[in-house]
Amino acid sequence: MSDDTLTLKGDRIAKVMARAGVCSRREAERMIAEGRVSVDGQVIDSPALNVLPSNIVVVDGKALPDKQPPRMWKFHKARGLITTNSDPEGRPTVFDQLPKNMPRMISVGRLDFNTEGLLLLTNDGELARYLEKPANAMVRRYRVRVHGRVNEDDLAALKEGPVIEGVQYGSVEAILDVQKGANAWINLSIREGKNREVRRIMESLGYDVTRLIRTDYGPIQLGKLPRGEMEEVPRKALVEWFGGKVAGITASKSGSKEGFAVAKDRPKFKGPRKDKKTEDVKKTRTGRKPNADRRR
Repeated sequence: MSDDTLTLKGDRIAKVMARAGVCSRREAERMIAEGRVSVDGQVIDSPALNVLPSNIVVVDGKALPDKQPPRMWKFHKARGLITTNSDPEGRPTVFDQLPKNMPRMISVGRLDFNTEGLLLLTNDGELARYLEKPANAMVRRYRVRVHGRVNEDDLAALKEGPVIEGVQYGSVEAILDVQKGANAWINLSIREGKNREVRRIMESLGYDVTRLIRTDYGPIQLGKLPRGEMEEVPRKALVEWFGGKVAGITASKSGSKEGFAVAKDRPKFKGPRKDKKTEDVKKTRTGRKPNADRRR
């Protein structure tokens, strides 16, 4: 392994690992510091180097997979799931719910244990980083149910960017949707995505959040995707939204199939919620008259 090869050409190793879908750049830097990455047989301890396609990068004893085109899925996360690959407390994770035949994926940001709704998953660390980066100001939209009588003037003041416990937050758009007795629904939009941002903002106004649902992340919407299901964002849409901004996102070849990959071969997550309402969908068959009785 030549130092000139690794420092003068190619791409940063953390970037290469992220593009391979192994992890995010930040996670790659941590793995390198832990001595879990080698290049051409030599263990490295710093992410400050570049690699070429000809270099052999090994992570945890396994060579990096060949670079795959960036793909993205939207997943309807239920309450009671952890957005992580494993949980030391043994709680169910988002990745436990995915089909076994899916490629290795990482989440775009996280939704906490009690938050539900739209979670984006991708096989490409660079795409995840682009969407998460504060400078790109991707709008995250939420439906928030709170306990308390909502003061609309308090909500309007959030546009200036609240300061909570010494932390400056960006502009927040919050609009009261409906107030029913002591409970209310609020439509809220943020652009930063700080840890537990929505809950902290509502709590700073004196409201207890009883339900939190993310409905949009940038141009991608949850829509009518059923809870616990996932579907792939078509390549055409990725090109329209992120082409020229994220490496590898280019128009698909003519004749290639677009559409959705729907996850059906995994157990449904019932979750710990005791107040979850279920609907029994009854399928009925419409009787048909014999041919002789049909109208010609």
